[in-house]
Formats: sequence, C-alpha cells, structure tokens
Amino acid sequence: MSAVLEIRITLAGAERVVAAGTTAGEALGADGRTVIAAKINGDLRDLAAEVSEGDVVEPVAIDSADGRAILRHSTAHVMAQAVQEIFPEARLGIGPPVENGFYYDFDVKDPFTPDDLKRIEKRMREIVKQGQTFHRRRVSDDDAREELAAEPYKLELIGLKGGAAGSDDGADVEVGGAELTIYDNLDPKSGELCWKDLCRGPHLPTTRVIPAFKLMRSGGAYWRGSEKNPQLQRIYGTAWESRDKQDEYLRLLEEAEKRDHRKLGAELDLFSFPDELGSGLPVFHPKGGVIRRVMEDYSRRRHEEAGYSFVNTPHITKEHLYKVSGHLDWYADGMFPPMELEGARYYLKPMNCPMHNLIFRARGRSYRELPLRLFEFGTVYRYEKSGVIHGLTRVRGLTQDDAHIYCTRDQMRDELKSLLRFVLDLLRDYGLEDFYLELSTKDPVKYVGSDDAWEEATETLREVAESENLDLVLDPGGAAFYGPKISVQVRDAIGRSWQMSTIQLDFNLPELFELEYQSGDGSRQQPVMIHRALFGSIERFFGVLVEHYAGAFPPWLAPVQVVGIPIADAHAPYLLDVAKRLREHGIRVEVDVADDRMQKKIRNAQKAKVPFMLLAGDEDVAAGAVSFRYRNGEQKNGVPIEEAIAEIVDAVERRVQV
Repeated sequence: MSAVLEIRITLAGAERVVAAGTTAGEALGADGRTVIAAKINGDLRDLAAEVSEGDVVEPVAIDSADGRAILRHSTAHVMAQAVQEIFPEARLGIGPPVENGFYYDFDVKDPFTPDDLKRIEKRMREIVKQGQTFHRRRVSDDDAREELAAEPYKLELIGLKGGAAGSDDGADVEVGGAELTIYDNLDPKSGELCWKDLCRGPHLPTTRVIPAFKLMRSGGAYWRGSEKNPQLQRIYGTAWESRDKQDEYLRLLEEAEKRDHRKLGAELDLFSFPDELGSGLPVFHPKGGVIRRVMEDYSRRRHEEAGYSFVNTPHITKEHLYKVSGHLDWYADGMFPPMELEGARYYLKPMNCPMHNLIFRARGRSYRELPLRLFEFGTVYRYEKSGVIHGLTRVRGLTQDDAHIYCTRDQMRDELKSLLRFVLDLLRDYGLEDFYLELSTKDPVKYVGSDDAWEEATETLREVAESENLDLVLDPGGAAFYGPKISVQVRDAIGRSWQMSTIQLDFNLPELFELEYQSGDGSRQQPVMIHRALFGSIERFFGVLVEHYAGAFPPWLAPVQVVGIPIADAHAPYLLDVAKRLREHGIRVEVDVADDRMQKKIRNAQKAKVPFMLLAGDEDVAAGAVSFRYRNGEQKNGVPIEEAIAEIVDAVERRVQV
C-alpha cells in the first residue's frame, strides 16, 4: 500500500490540500509570536502538532482568551523551572493559568521571601531570553512514574486515573484521560533537556515568545484545596501579550488597591470584623448602618410598588426542613454544624427558600393569588472556608434581599422577563450601568428532578436572557441543584466584573414540598418557583459599591450628605440653623464645631468624602447665603440659603453623582 502524500484540511473556512506530516503551525503560516497555538477540531494544540485528514484548523492568537491562558501556563512552567534550579529540594504541585495570571505550588522547607521572588524572576528572564523550546511527548503511566519518581505530588496525580484531581489540576495534567504527556524544556542550541513537567499543554513554541511577566506575591495553599492535605507555598504571577498590556493591568491593580473596600471601610468608619465574633462576620458602624438602611429602604419601596409581599423567617430550623429541600444532600459542606436541642438537631439556615415554601403551603392557594411574590431581608449563614473569606464580598453571615415568586407555567415567561427588567432597572438606580448575563446550567451529578424539567427551565431562561439584548455567556454545570439560573454580571468603574443578582427557575422544590394551588378548572396544580436575590447579599453589594465609588458615594447614599463649616466660632449658630432647615427635608447634615482651623475642617470633610460643604463667614451671614463647596474642590460663593437647600435636595432626590 502506498503512503499517503497529501491530506485535506479546512483552514479559514476553506478546504486546503497539504502534505502529510504538515504541522498546525506550518498550515497556518504561524510566526509563533502573534499566533502561538492552534485549535484542531475545537481542541487546543501546540503549533508543532501534525494535522490529519479532515481536520478543521484555526489559529489561536496570543491576545485571545485561549492565547493568554497558554502564555500564562507556559510562564508558570518557566517559573517552576527557575524555582527548582534555585531551590533543588522544591517538589512540584500544580501550575495552572488563572484569570489575569498564573500560579504554581511548591513543597519547600521555608516560605518564599520577597528576595526569593526577585531571584526567581531574574532566573526566569534568563530562561525566556534563552528561548528554550516546549516539546510534548506521550508517556505511559509506568514511564511517567519512573521519570517523576522524585515528585510525590505528580505521582499522586498519575494515581488519580479515572478520578478528579481537584479544581485546579486540569491545566497541569490530564487526569482520567486516555494518555499522559510530559513537556520537556529543551536547549535551543544543543537540544539537551533543561527541565520537564507532567502536563497536558498546549504551550508556546519557545520561552522567548513570552513578552511580559511579573511575579506578584506568595502565600500558603493546601494541596488540592483540602485542609487535610499538606500546606504548600504558592507563587502568583501575571503575564501579558505586551508590556503595555501588563502596565495597564498593573495600573488597574494599583487603582483597585486604592478602592479596596476593606481599607476604605476602616478609613470611613463604615464596618469592621472584630476577632471576638469570628471570621467572616462583620459589624456595621453608624455610618455604614446609614448607607445600609438607605439601600434597604429604597429597595423596599421599589418592591412594594412592584407588588411584593414582605415576610420574615427565623434564623434556625430543625434539620427535617433541609432534608426535604435537599440541602443536606447537596449543600451540607456549606452549612454550619447542627445544634442538639431537646432531642432534635437544628441548623442555622443557609437559604430562605425552604421557609418561604412553608409560608406558601400554610393555607390553600388559588390561581387568583398568582403570581405570589414573597420578599425578605433574610440573614443566612454559610460555612465558607477561611481561605476564601474576603471582606464583605465573601462572608459567613449574609443578608439576602431574597424573593421567591410562585406562578403558573403560563405566567412564567412574562414574570421572568418583567423580573429581569426590574432587577436591571434597580441596579441602575444604584449607579451600575454596564451589564452582561451568565446562564448557569445543570451540574451533571449534583441535581434533583428530571432531565426534561431541567431542559425546559434552561431554555426558558435562555429565551428570557436573550430578550434583554445583553451579552450572554454560558456557565456549564454552575447551577444550584434545584434549577438553572441567570446571573447578572456588573462591570464596575474600573472595568472589573462582579456577580450581582441571580434569577433561578425551579420546577423541583415545589414538587419536593408538595406545593399546590387550585386552578380555574378546580384541579390542583403545582406552581413554578422563581428564586431571586437582587443584591446577591447586602454585604457583598455594599462592598462592591464602596469599590465602585471609591468610597465617594452619591449624595443619596452618603452617610453624611452635608457638613457645615463655620469660618469662625461666631458663625456656628448660623450654620446650625441652616442644618435644621436641611434636616426638615430629610438631609443628613452635621456642623463641625470643633476647635480646628477652617482649612483642617475642609480637609476632614474631603477625607470623609462628604458630597457638600457649606461654609459661612461674616459676608455670608449678612447676605443670608453660604459658600457652597463640592467634594471635588469646586466652590460657589454667596449662594442664597434657599437655593443651596434646593440644589442639595434635588441632587439627593435624583440620585445624581457629584
């Protein structure tokens, strides 16, 4: 039989004939710098991979999402090589790309120091300059074990064939796949082996293709994310397709650090995390309490206008409730341990929905009551691991603005569309404008109910999401066990994405709780249940708003909206009278009567990010006016009191930013 000399592939939508043995890089005419990998039949592959008959070949650019992930994964390998050259005793964990960067875990005797990171980064630059090639080769399990006998964590991954290696392992080794592969880093001149790692790839053609990188920090991390496993040392880094892109990212990080809600929360006296209470359990101070109350009051008013009914439920319950709902089957790891009381086991509630179902079931329901919209500011408790707790955005005690809507199947689509518009409009009222949507679908293992019900619910949510003409991205397997969800993702003032509101469509909990209503023909029917948290949690939403506004809240949300600053002590009574008139309009106002000089009082008000300052001296008192100073430093002198009051009241009522 004669050898095949030519094969047909599809490139850029057109069929092409190429010589047998042609690599993806050759077929694409890739330079290895802008196009750094290929997709072959949808799978990411190295440029050195040979194409086969019928393959569909696409380029992967270094500035694409896939390209950046490959760049970062390759940079992680360079970092691991540098670490083992400097610290030969270091044993390798895993080294995947992550959002905006990469990390690698190492088992070392002592934690890495800042000086260590400088040495590692210097050696990395030498490896990059050397231009070592990444070479992929297949190995058997036995060969991999022999080659990596000194790497216990890699051996453990090899032993996990057919199992899950953990959430971070996928980028480092194909576990449960048909083959194992090792990537060798080869000297470009001699071809000698410089370093190797068990990895599924793909990688850049050479280390010289890495345009820009920086090591950021180090810290502890448990092997495979379990506190039962050894703690390793993790080094984080970032890598980008150009120096300019990296500089832009580093500037964003610097700005994000200035906006860190934990730092601003302390500076502005908004909230704190007392050690006596425990990790992830915040307390809100008076100023933070004002902001939170205003947020909640406005949300309550909007919900009342939209026909919601307010309910309240307790913080603990007997375990049977969460057996019925399925939470003890699917969510037990996220719940606090039970309490033994009077022969029964009680749990702190992680969700409000089972209790709302009991309210619906408390008496007979008619189709005339539907849709029934139940709403609660309900505090729930979730056992988050200490390593993921982060300020207000990841806590253990959180208050959800939680709603559950019960409706008929005929009402379902219109209710969902109306609900999504309501959510987006209310978020806009808080100053958030840049949205996209995420559709989370069924976890292949953790779910209740039939596949048909899930498919109907998922397609219904997809239709509703697409009706808003916003970008829609998929989150495969990200749904809760009882139904798919739409998540509203918000980009803040510096472009970071935050998950906000969630809308979940649930055909399963109504069945588990045997919820029924009497239809128009007298039959008993099961309602559809819609879960909705608009803020997500008040704590998280609060933290996001602090960072979005960098602590400079718009006047309607600011804890102190106006500060009166007398030029001399004699002018204080005049401003106290102005403050009294402002309070009659519901304005939150203080008069600074401290012994400080006027300029220090102005600096204090600016540091506290107060929207408006009203100054008064002899001329202002004589004219019945004030000097109007804004947060940005602008000032208007001689503004009549009534005009100043009207401007402040208008800014608050219209929820404008100043």
